Formats: sequence, structure tokens, C-alpha cells
Amino acid sequence: MKPVKVGICGLGTVGGGTFNVLQRNAEEIARRAGRGIEVAQIAARRPNPKCMTGATHITADIFDVANNPEIDVVVELIGGYTLARELVLKAIENGKHVVTANKALIAVHGNEIFAKAREKGVIVAFEAAVAGGIPVIKAIREGLAGNRINWLAGIINGTGNFILTEMREKGRAFSDVLQEAQALGYAEADPTFDVEGIDAAHKLTILASIAFGIPLQFDKAYTEGISQLTSADVNYAEALGYRIKHLGVARRTDAGFELRVHPTLIPADRLIANVNGVMNAVMVNGDAAGSTLFYGAGAGMEPTASSVVADLVDVVRAMTSDPENRVPHLAFQPDSLSDHPILPIEECESAYYLRIQAKDHPGVLAQVASILSARGINIESIMQKEAEEHDGLVPMILVTHRVVESRVNDAIAALEALSDVVGSVVRIRVEQLV
Repeated sequence: MKPVKVGICGLGTVGGGTFNVLQRNAEEIARRAGRGIEVAQIAARRPNPKCMTGATHITADIFDVANNPEIDVVVELIGGYTLARELVLKAIENGKHVVTANKALIAVHGNEIFAKAREKGVIVAFEAAVAGGIPVIKAIREGLAGNRINWLAGIINGTGNFILTEMREKGRAFSDVLQEAQALGYAEADPTFDVEGIDAAHKLTILASIAFGIPLQFDKAYTEGISQLTSADVNYAEALGYRIKHLGVARRTDAGFELRVHPTLIPADRLIANVNGVMNAVMVNGDAAGSTLFYGAGAGMEPTASSVVADLVDVVRAMTSDPENRVPHLAFQPDSLSDHPILPIEECESAYYLRIQAKDHPGVLAQVASILSARGINIESIMQKEAEEHDGLVPMILVTHRVVESRVNDAIAALEALSDVVGSVVRIRVEQLV
């Protein structure tokens, strides 16, 4: 059987890794796929010194690949929203299958892309778009297909996890660790997507759609970053038996689905709380399997290339199958997607860590407790520190039971209005993940 011809668009970190893995493991891959996979064309703005491309045809125009009649599968690794969307839609229009590692593209334009792919009878595979080398999309879409997924939670941005790990282990300030992350190549010159949770929200949007069978709805994901976290809160959390992680949480409720990314206190004895450095992990809870944890490298040249090549193998295996009998892009049949709403953050439920800076006057704690009690917010634990030398203020740290966020918003407004409370109340959500 003649080999499948692939065109790789983008020869950067992931593109170079994909080319190298395909060349190095060509025989093993062919044994798995049932036929060879040949890189027939590459679109790249510049050579990658880590790739020996040899006689492979290279062009500077990505649309040369999408329009090349010899190419069976286009691998989109250029990133971004606009040009990548045009490339993928052109490839699909020309009847080519697509493999992409572009989480932003899928999260924002996936509904349109999948509809076009169904119309043309081609496959769009995107395992590498979430958690690098961890095959979590396949695990949820296929391995857990017998489950009703209750919730999932993930550390799905390595840059943020590296920063929080350094803050906890070495007591460093956020800005200091961010500079090191940029120097090490973990964070971009503009780190907004990583530290403000946008990158994680792209990935969470995809995971939630596959877990719950809902359309991709990135615009409804609540996103909160880690740039305002202080070493004090990291240390207080540790003293209470928790660790702070930048977590993506998707949960099924009777009222709708929660879809949120934010700093989160997790009990220190949970496996996911001990995922450190640039590593990723996704925890999935299903009614039959219970909780499962998927852990590994969330980025990098060859870990991500591993997922890209795995998608290529899947595409080659399924190319000759009836499109109606292929695994659906979002795990559920397209006409069976749920219209259950995504809940606004005010309607989501969580426990909360609250840190209050108060004047050292008697009766303040009683006032705080009264405000929370009046709003039906129960306190699980409380820690009151000695007055701080530099300003004489007393830090009061409380952890509440689970409650709807709107009540907490109301309570915080009332607390900040107290004459003895100075500045803003720090609020961090708490998840037990059991």
C-alpha cells in the first residue's frame, strides 16, 4: 500500500519535533498505521537547524501545502487564530485531513472547523492541543466513553505551574520567578496568555466539550490569573494544609456546566497538588471509573510531537473508513450535543480562602463571623496571626464551606465596608477534588 503523504506547516519547536519523530520511528509508525507516513512537503519561514530535512520539498507559503494535490494530511503547527484558521479551512475544502496542535484555534473556531470537516468527510485531529504529550483527549473521548463525566480539573499550563512551584518551594516573588521563566524559555516575552489563564482556558474549553458533549464555548469560560498572588498567601495555604495551583475546573451540575480557570487551594495530600515545575496533570471523575489522573510533560518539542504523530497514525488508520463510523470530533455525535448552559461564575459553587487585613481592635473577628453567618456562609477553619510590625494590621485567614459565589461576593463587599478592615479581601477558591 502506498504511503500517506503529509505536509507539515510550521517547522518550529513542535514542527521540528514532529518531523524528527516521523523520520526516526518511521518503521515502527508504519507497523502501527498499516502503511508508511511520508513527509512530502514542509512550509516554513526559515530552516530548523535541529531537523535534517534533506530532499524534502520546502516552501515559504503554507497554502502551497493546502493546495498540493499530492498531500493527504496537512499538519498545522503555525499557531495563532487567523492564518491558521484560513489554512485549515482551505485544506478541508480541498478534501485533506488535518492534524493540529493549536488549542486557541480549536477553542475559538473549532465548531466551524468541525462542521466543515463533516461536510467534506475529512478528519480533524487535535490531541496535541491539550497537555502536550499526555494523551488525555483520547482517554476522555474513547477510554472513558462508558462514563458520565462528573468533573475534571487540570494543571494545564506549565509556565504557571513552574512559577507557583518556585514561589512555594523557595519563597520567591511572582515577578522574580516570571523573569526566570522567560529566561528559561518557559514564558513568552508577553506572558499574558500563560499567567492570566487564557492558554489554560483554551485547553479547558476543549476538555469540557469532550467530557460533557457540549459545543466549544471559550467565550463563556471564567478566567483569572496568578499575577496577583503573593508569597504570603502561598505560605498561609501551606500552613492550612493546602497548596495553590492554577487550576482549570469543569463540573457538571443540575443547573449547568461550570467552566473556570483560577488559582485554587488543593489539599496538599492530593496527587495533583504534588505536580510541580512545568509538568501538567488532568484529573477526571466519572461515575463508573471514579477519579483518574493523567500526568506528564505538557509541552516541549518531542512530547508534543508524540501527540501529533499519534494523531497522524489515527488519521491513517481511519482514512478509508466510512465518515459516519469515525470517532466524533467532540466525542459525542454532532446532533447529540447538549444545550445545557455554561454557568456564570456568580452561580458556581466552591469553598473559599479569605484573607482579611484588620486593625488590631477587639470584636473584629465577631463582626466578620456575623457577616458570613448572615449570608449562610459557614467557616471550616480560621487562622489569626500576630499584628504585623510594619503596619500593625492583623491578618485573618478563613476557609469556608462550599457556597455559591454570589453570596461570597456580597460578603466580601460587606467586609470591605467595615471600618476596621483595611484594603481588599483576598479571595482564592478551594477544591477538595474527591
